Amino acid sequence: MRTPLDSPFSPGSDTVPKVWAGRTSQLNDWRDVLRPRRLAGIHERGRTILGEAGSGKSSLVRRIAREATEAGDWATPQLRIPSGTDPIKRVASALLDLSSTAGLSSAREKRIGDLLRRVETVAASGISLSVRAQDGPEPYTALTELLIEIGRAAMRRQNVMVMLHIDEVQNIADEHARSQLLIALGDALAYEETVALPGGPQVDLALPIAVYLTGLPEFEGMAGAQAGAAFARRFQTVTLDAIDDADLTAALQTFVTEGWPVATEAGGAERVFLAADAQRAIVERARGEPFLFQLAGERAWYAGTDNLITAEHVKAGWRNAAPEAEAHVQRILDRLPARERQFIEAMAELAPEERSLTNIARKAGCEKATDAGPTAQRLDRTRRIIHRGRPYRFQHRAVEARLTSNWPW
Repeated sequence: MRTPLDSPFSPGSDTVPKVWAGRTSQLNDWRDVLRPRRLAGIHERGRTILGEAGSGKSSLVRRIAREATEAGDWATPQLRIPSGTDPIKRVASALLDLSSTAGLSSAREKRIGDLLRRVETVAASGISLSVRAQDGPEPYTALTELLIEIGRAAMRRQNVMVMLHIDEVQNIADEHARSQLLIALGDALAYEETVALPGGPQVDLALPIAVYLTGLPEFEGMAGAQAGAAFARRFQTVTLDAIDDADLTAALQTFVTEGWPVATEAGGAERVFLAADAQRAIVERARGEPFLFQLAGERAWYAGTDNLITAEHVKAGWRNAAPEAEAHVQRILDRLPARERQFIEAMAELAPEERSLTNIARKAGCEKATDAGPTAQRLDRTRRIIHRGRPYRFQHRAVEARLTSNWPW
């Protein structure tokens, strides 16, 4: 009855999964804060969503972009920035597409035509324009001006937002390209349009523009070192935590009570149900990680063909998934700088009640606890792998399980 073609789970594909779990605060931020404030002309910062691999940051913003599109907003696709490429060119091309949506390509104003031709040149040459002698403004200013024009067009339409999603921002290693891009986006977010109100008074309003940046946690340090307070003023940074087991359980509840609809060969519809103990088994294996949640669900679905997913199906499927789950967590560990890796390995060797900074520092070979303080702070605030409480504990429960048990086997 159930086949791989019917599976609603999608691990690691950067798509919006059909079985959605958690991230309520970020979704509500878009629906209740960012979009309504920007549409009202009130300034609101861009959003930087960071997290370790598998935390669901790209899928989260893709879901927001889908909601924006369904509401009639103008949203770019996910603009992924591969390592070593020019982000200015990528964003310029996306803005040209948005300008067509906004109707700017048919505008008769010479100023708009000149601007579009300038951005077309930027889309072709990118950051290299700024290292040659050029007449006129730097390339990034053309991006700012075009984004402002698109924002003006959206404002005239009323109740229409412009949304950009730039992904893998940690790959922007060139500090000049990173600085130009952040300034171009930040200047457009900070821009104010003077609008005449009924009766004659004028008011300065922010444009209906939203910018989302997504990437690995180290981007915050890269951008902060480059732009400092200016970046913090214009972008609000959130690092994603693990998802609560209660949210993962709630995401699967429909399977338990109503079943998941699948098509039959005869063209009808049937439903696949999830046993309650299978629901608990999937949540237990996920350890709060969106990727592992989708992986466990997918492999449980593949483990049988009837209309009931049992705990035995979850166990059987997980045996096949375990190598991939282990490799996923190992990649997170391998990315850590030596001191951070040493810190969490020392922390894992201690009993949970003994995990104080002093004990961890001693275990890691530090002469004094204060030597390990900055490392602990980065692992907590930047990476969300640990929590500095009394005692210290792991926030990233899959990392904890990998270091302290035989998980995922």
